[in-house]
Amino acid sequence: MSKRGTKPVSDVAPRMGFFERYLTLWVALCIVVGTLLGHQWPSVFIRLGSIEWAQVNLPVAALIWVMIVPMLMKVDFGALRQVGQHWRGIGTTLFINWAVKPFSMSLLGWFFLRHVFGPWLPADQVDSYIAGLILLAAAPCTAMVFVWSNLCRGDAAFTLSQVALNDAIMVVAFAPLVALLLGISSITVPWATLAISVGLYIVVPVIIATGLRAWVMRHGGQARLDGWLARLGPLSLAALLLMLVLLFGFQGRQILAQPLVIAMLAVPILIQVYFNSGLAYLLNRKLGVAHCVAGPSALIGASNFFELAVATAVSVFGVQSGAALATVVGVLIEVPVMLSVVHIVNRSRGWYGRHGLS
Repeated sequence: MSKRGTKPVSDVAPRMGFFERYLTLWVALCIVVGTLLGHQWPSVFIRLGSIEWAQVNLPVAALIWVMIVPMLMKVDFGALRQVGQHWRGIGTTLFINWAVKPFSMSLLGWFFLRHVFGPWLPADQVDSYIAGLILLAAAPCTAMVFVWSNLCRGDAAFTLSQVALNDAIMVVAFAPLVALLLGISSITVPWATLAISVGLYIVVPVIIATGLRAWVMRHGGQARLDGWLARLGPLSLAALLLMLVLLFGFQGRQILAQPLVIAMLAVPILIQVYFNSGLAYLLNRKLGVAHCVAGPSALIGASNFFELAVATAVSVFGVQSGAALATVVGVLIEVPVMLSVVHIVNRSRGWYGRHGLS
């Protein structure tokens, strides 16, 4: 049984399809293929990377639409009126995103990059690396969390509401928070990138999904909608894998040219992902939040809006800076690391529900 007004969710997982069952393998293969293709044919990926608007890559944006529109089609927007019952989950996620994650990343970056790995890093870039990590942590994820929430059977209405709230806060809090942590009096935030990213990753997919859902429900009801979702599911995951090939292809030469630096930059990012997701997950359990909310809450609390972080790093520090490289490392490890968090959340469902939470 669930408690505190939450809705029960079946503990029986839906049957996994071919893509879902071997998703970790496909991700690993796409990482290798993308890296090798990017190293072998960099000019192709340079051309694809140049198709952008305000530093937002349009091919990646299109793939994100294919990924998240089927997930948003599951959302009954009338249910958003009931999202207030999940105020504990919303409060936990906001606390992690804005009061914990940027500060924990600042501390981890200072400890690992200045002290543990300092002797092996170029001294003139250490401050810039730390700045890039802070930019990464100060921007909560906007689009990919719909994928993570779907994979852990999260409450879609909660996920959409939480992301929308984070986006609203980001508009007013991102620049002051980064300025505080970096000790810079004025941060040049690429507002066009922020606005276009929110539009492309949230507004446009929501409009498309809402229209498609309404049309399908009028012409066949719930049964036809379920059929559509079953057919679109593999397409959504295929778009995720193709996006991985693109992201790693964009950075193929850099990955192979600086593997040690990238590995060292990845350490604080990995630790902060697991720390913040674990903290959010445990806080939600302590507060009596249902698993269908605690899962996406933990995932939103840990993931990053890497498009905004990369654009800000480039505009403030330059395209060849250590800050830009650090944010790119966030891009590279986002998908495989968040998939591991999804796996942990799913495997721990039984433990989470031992006190009546489902």
